[in-house]
Amino acid sequence: MGFRLSDEHRAIRKAVREFGENEIEPVAREHDEEGSYPKEIIEKAAELDLLAPSIPIEYGGPGMDSLSSIIVTEELWRADPGIGSAVGSRGFGSDMIKEYGDEWMKEKWLPRIANGESACCSCISEPAHGSNVAGIETRAEKDGDEYVLNGDKMWITNGSVADVAVVMTKTRSNPENPHRGITAFLVPTDTDGFEPTKITNKLGIRASDLAEIKLDDVRVPEENIIGELNEGFYQLMDFFASGRSNVAAQAVGVAQAAIDAAVDYANEREQGGKVIKEYQAVSHKIADMAANTEAARSLTYRAASQIEAENDQLATRFASMAKLFASENAVDVADDAIQVFGGAGYVSDYPVERYYRDARITKIYEGTSEIQRNIISDQVL
Repeated sequence: MGFRLSDEHRAIRKAVREFGENEIEPVAREHDEEGSYPKEIIEKAAELDLLAPSIPIEYGGPGMDSLSSIIVTEELWRADPGIGSAVGSRGFGSDMIKEYGDEWMKEKWLPRIANGESACCSCISEPAHGSNVAGIETRAEKDGDEYVLNGDKMWITNGSVADVAVVMTKTRSNPENPHRGITAFLVPTDTDGFEPTKITNKLGIRASDLAEIKLDDVRVPEENIIGELNEGFYQLMDFFASGRSNVAAQAVGVAQAAIDAAVDYANEREQGGKVIKEYQAVSHKIADMAANTEAARSLTYRAASQIEAENDQLATRFASMAKLFASENAVDVADDAIQVFGGAGYVSDYPVERYYRDARITKIYEGTSEIQRNIISDQVL
């Protein structure tokens, strides 16, 4: 199935690529080495509506379609995965607010997320529960017209910079159906008992914020329930396909960045009296890198098209396929790029060692490769 980008899609790609080349690439190494959060770049990205592409126009966002959002993510990660993650994740959790939140939640938070004033985080994973969302142990106990939240959330993107969090909790024990009994709460991060601790010893995407969050008797009003009581897991399922497609786009972006670097080096580096691109071993390696990445891109765009068509079953299938194939390919392509560079690729003088470190996360979050294979086989068999 082919994809023909509209003039608008091409304009979005051009604008994001120029932003990446002018604002992100020159400082990417610095932010990686320092592990510093790119606040100034985020402010500039807000001016181009790049922080939360799916937020509707009526709430101050650009109201982009799924394919446009995918293109934004791809180009941000092509410029630099760490900074691209920091920019692209500012709206994590805002889809839940947009789709299921009360009007007051939307009016208060969505414009602030879209314009860069606030960041959002989605608190799902726990130390003992990553892919198994139904197994979460964070509890919300009703106390009058409030709920009291207690638990420990882990690997939370934006955890230490967010102003508002979407927190998934257990509100009812149901051993026969653990998926039912999970509820999403809107929690301002300045609420007493919300305690983030920044995680700094990451392998890659070091410019992106990551934290562990302890919830110690966090009190929120009953009106802060997002959607329906005990239906949070099923609400969350609506965003699995878009989340996985987004990670696939991240993987396509970093793979393309690795290819770009390898091509430049192969055209410059001389060995044995000729540039190394003239050696078939090098040219064939780059050919395979390019072909597989284009296949990953096509699969990712197809997943986006199924999301836009609201074909849930096909969206789930293609999102998992795209996420699996693109993430595995990104790691392989980054590894091959280092091989093209040889010893020069193993040090930070060139960006390919960073791409290799950054690409590795795409095989883990939003459902590991093993989880994606489970989903695909369930649909195919």
